[in-house]
Amino acid sequence: MRRITLVIALVAVVMLTACAQNKKGKDMEKKTLVAYFSATGTTAEAAKKLAAVTGGVLFEIQPVQPYTDADLNWRDKESRSSVEMKDKSSRPAIKNKVENMDQYDTVYVGYPIWWYIAPTIINTFLEQYNLEEKTVIPFFTSGGSGKGETMKYLTPSAPKANWKEPLNLNRKSESEIKEML
Repeated sequence: MRRITLVIALVAVVMLTACAQNKKGKDMEKKTLVAYFSATGTTAEAAKKLAAVTGGVLFEIQPVQPYTDADLNWRDKESRSSVEMKDKSSRPAIKNKVENMDQYDTVYVGYPIWWYIAPTIINTFLEQYNLEEKTVIPFFTSGGSGKGETMKYLTPSAPKANWKEPLNLNRKSESEIKEML
């Protein structure tokens, strides 16, 4: 009888240890987030392709007050986007949040290039979360300019993140994105 009890106890310990290891392994699995802001749909298209290639979870950064065509008129110095971009401390409000940001270890952050940098709503997004020790990989789309001084203005919004160089995903196919990565 003692032997049977001992065997049952031993089997129970082994099973509990295996379950604990399995749970720990699942908790250790981290995911990729592909967060993006898109005013005209171009960056949204790039983000969807990137999410398909990486298996990442797609998240649209949505402003509380959506941008109108008049807001985006870069030729008008009084347009909303022009005013926001002149003031580097501008932080347009975001209406949605990422649920459980802790589950992600890699965060791709996408945006169009405005005035040679990321729109300030991207700083709003970055400052909402603790990105310490997360890998943050910016990606951008542009009508013709490069990354400009993007990193100079983004990195202070998440200073303890593990930043990577921005990816230009302008008009890139999924296969081109896969090759880039």
